[in-house]
Amino acid sequence: MSLFTRLRDVLSEERWDYAPHERPVMPGSPGSPAHPLRRQIAYALVAVLIGLTSGFGNALVAANTVTLAGALGLDPAEIAWLPTVYVMTNVSINLLLIKFRQQYGLRSFALLFLTLYMLLTLAHLFVHGFWSAILVRGASGMAGAALNTFALYYFMQAFPAKWRLRAIVLGIGIPQCATPLARLFSPELLSMSQWRTLYLFELGLAALSLAAVLAFRLPPTTRQKAFERLDFITFTLFAGSMALFAAVLGLGRYVWWTQAAWIGWALLAAIPMLAAALVIEHHRANPLLNTRWLGSADIVRFTIVTIMARIVLSEQTYGAVGLLTVLGQNNDQLVPFFTIIFLATVAGFVTSAITLNPARLTHPVMLAIGLVAVAAWADSYATSLTRAPQLYLSQATIAFAGAFFLGPSLLFGMTRALQQGTGHIISFLALFGMINSLGGLAGTALLGTYQVVREKANSAALVQAVDPTDPIVQARLQAGASGVARVVGDPALRTAEGGALLSQAATREANVLAFADTFRLIAILAALTFCYLLFLLVRRHWRARVQASA
Repeated sequence: MSLFTRLRDVLSEERWDYAPHERPVMPGSPGSPAHPLRRQIAYALVAVLIGLTSGFGNALVAANTVTLAGALGLDPAEIAWLPTVYVMTNVSINLLLIKFRQQYGLRSFALLFLTLYMLLTLAHLFVHGFWSAILVRGASGMAGAALNTFALYYFMQAFPAKWRLRAIVLGIGIPQCATPLARLFSPELLSMSQWRTLYLFELGLAALSLAAVLAFRLPPTTRQKAFERLDFITFTLFAGSMALFAAVLGLGRYVWWTQAAWIGWALLAAIPMLAAALVIEHHRANPLLNTRWLGSADIVRFTIVTIMARIVLSEQTYGAVGLLTVLGQNNDQLVPFFTIIFLATVAGFVTSAITLNPARLTHPVMLAIGLVAVAAWADSYATSLTRAPQLYLSQATIAFAGAFFLGPSLLFGMTRALQQGTGHIISFLALFGMINSLGGLAGTALLGTYQVVREKANSAALVQAVDPTDPIVQARLQAGASGVARVVGDPALRTAEGGALLSQAATREANVLAFADTFRLIAILAALTFCYLLFLLVRRHWRARVQASA
């Protein structure tokens, strides 16, 4: 057998005779045959591996930006490009991936993106610089979108047909565990060989995922001709605009919104590109983005609520971790903290899967946002004496809420899309990916900007309150000066050092007060979103009662 024939057999789909009830729901998705228990367990393990691989692609970098910046010689604005580029490629690639699976099948889809991701990660180990890191993160974003889909498919094969919706909740929850796990593993990985170990770990996960996909094939899909010429024009315009929006949201608070001219030019290009893509899709017979359905009242409300949820859920990734970092704690000291967050995340999506009720998908979303409001308000009482143990309960609550919310949110939109026909799935998945990716960036951008503004205001207020003639201030200056007396002999220099130490303490207090203000803002936004959802539920029940009585 020739090498070409072997390669073709590896890439080709298997032939499978499906019973009528086992056929794929739509082209590009696998069939749903019954599997023996051993194969179901294998599918579940592969799903966990693939889901974690997709999540680690961004989590390892986001958790170690300071270390990577030092190792690669990058400033804060440059290192911020790495997680941003991940979102830039991840946010819109699903538009093409769905049609790629429909036209070329599942297997070639998985092998192509996993191989590309693995090769670029391997190359970065030998050519380590800013642009090679950008290429790896871009490939990681594309591979992450592909692997998220595969984690869902493998989990769906691991459960009987009646539990498939619960399998979707578990499949989308697994990648969420990567963020706390990355914080747990990073100290040990970095102690081995600095930044290279992070990329070796990422490379190993990609290789294991590729081997697992080769060893355990999904049931084949049905294929059809899917691509049209206008698809590529729409994708270019839409992906370009989303990438520019992601760049603005990801870098705005580092280069500051009004100081960098390129932010204005990026928005000036992104808005017309997005408008042109929507106009083209609005007049197509087979659109990638069904603008009429996306503009319906249900989907607009879904978009607003999900964006608000993603913003308030940034409380953990930016707010709590940022506060603890300002107070001098790092990943080495936060192992119990992130262990609790990991366990709470697992509990969240498992509880969501167990309690799932397709007729009541709004209730878990409302409960999750309400929990975030309560936890964020509790965190708003943080002081400079606050440490990780004081945040265990509130942050475990937010981790639970974030995992509990995601599955019902996805299913709410998918059920609405399937009611309109399978063609609407592409539009919904593009919308859902955009909301989650850009919503997360928008949350960090909003909270980060607000925290900086409040820190400046608090710092000015604190400095104005410092009176050099106040005996308490003089005692603090003398205490700072005496602390460096053994190493600084000059009295004038000792006094200057005492003033510098007092200034550092004032800056730390201003930051802590700013984070407390940020937590209050999150609590208010979450409470308003909760009240909006409650209003929608009450209005729906009232309309149902009126119709029933009529």
